[in-house]
Amino acid sequence: MFKPTSRRYFLLGGFTLAGTIALKNQLKSNNQPLLPIPERILGKTGVSVPIFGLGGAGKTPLSQANKEKESRKIIAAAYSGGIRYFDTAASYGPSEEYLGKVLPPFRQQVFLASKTGARDREGAWRDLERSLQRLNTDYLDLWQLHHVSFREELDQIFGENGAIKALEEAKEQKIVRFSGITGHHEPEVIAEGLRRYAFDTTLITLNAADIHHPRPFSTGVLPLAKAQNLGVIAMKVPAYGRLFKPGVLKGMSEAMGYSLSLEGVHCCIIAAENVPQLQSNLEVARNYQPLNPEQMRAIEQKTAHAWEDNNFFRAWT
Repeated sequence: MFKPTSRRYFLLGGFTLAGTIALKNQLKSNNQPLLPIPERILGKTGVSVPIFGLGGAGKTPLSQANKEKESRKIIAAAYSGGIRYFDTAASYGPSEEYLGKVLPPFRQQVFLASKTGARDREGAWRDLERSLQRLNTDYLDLWQLHHVSFREELDQIFGENGAIKALEEAKEQKIVRFSGITGHHEPEVIAEGLRRYAFDTTLITLNAADIHHPRPFSTGVLPLAKAQNLGVIAMKVPAYGRLFKPGVLKGMSEAMGYSLSLEGVHCCIIAAENVPQLQSNLEVARNYQPLNPEQMRAIEQKTAHAWEDNNFFRAWT
């Protein structure tokens, strides 16, 4: 049986910033000004984060092989545009590696979040080691249990040799600052996870069509998260662009505006297909104003007929 402290030594011993000088020069050449994005305190973490962060999933360059050049441009534009929250996962293809080639010179200025899909202690540790090596860092600001969907998974996670052990050990060794749980399948499973363990954050589906689902995340998880003062990060905000089909929402201003106006939400993460799309989303975030109840209801009415299409990722076969 390994000693957890030996892993900390291994990680620090292998830490390197080779190649980052050239990347720092690349970012310095980007003359895009740092315009302010509104910020909120991420629940009990006490950390102030911009309301808009960069996601690393989906069919975007960050999660695809042979897309390093495009990914580096997106990451650089995100940082120079004011984004400080960067989301990735061990299972997001080369996303961690791409981020690890751009962000190290600015590590102290960003909030870096990754995830493990492992449900056992050993598997979670292996994911964490790989994540740190790929990200070119010796710690994560947030490490999350990824896509928890079934009660059986909770039993594994919180079992004698469950992934929660690795998370606790990593926090004790200061390899991980905060812990989280994520999911976009079943709200009650996430809520049960929050009742079983004192997580710091939760990353959940919160888009403008969620409220029409028979089991919404906005009513099934948000109240509990707020009661526990958790940091809440919204995902699937545009439902992979399906919310922008004809006859639904007008654009990202409505999609992002709705998710960020839900009581208890602190920020959202959205992936980008290219730099112009990212910059458009940045402009929406910079100009964000909380929506009033009437505006929220109007948006909900627009999505009432399309809620199934915009919750397609919750289907399970």
